[in-house]
Amino acid sequence: REHSSKELRLKLMKRGYEAALIERALEALRAENALNDARFAEEFIRARRRQGYGPVRIRAELNERGVESALAEPYLEEGDEAWDELAAEQWRKRFGSPPRNMNERAKQYRFLSNRGFTAEQIRRAIEARG
Repeated sequence: REHSSKELRLKLMKRGYEAALIERALEALRAENALNDARFAEEFIRARRRQGYGPVRIRAELNERGVESALAEPYLEEGDEAWDELAAEQWRKRFGSPPRNMNERAKQYRFLSNRGFTAEQIRRAIEARG
């Protein structure tokens, strides 16, 4: 699979390679386009979307992997409609019926929030069905 520069650097450090050697290797891989953080971001976002995760969580995960937000934003800014539909799909898969009370509503909200959807996307997903 693709790796971010930070991920690959950490893997090599754990295996005991010297920092200078790691940096030279990373530069060589970048020069050959074998290591590309933009390509990693695109693939990572696509995979996480297929798994049902929202833009907030994906953005945070990319940040943990050392990917600059400027590289990820073009792939995350696909419009609210696409994210709304994904939030609604995740809601249907998990719950399928409108919340009957505030406790159920809070549970559904927490689930979608943990999946990485914004408050507005969650509100639209739940209110459109409940």
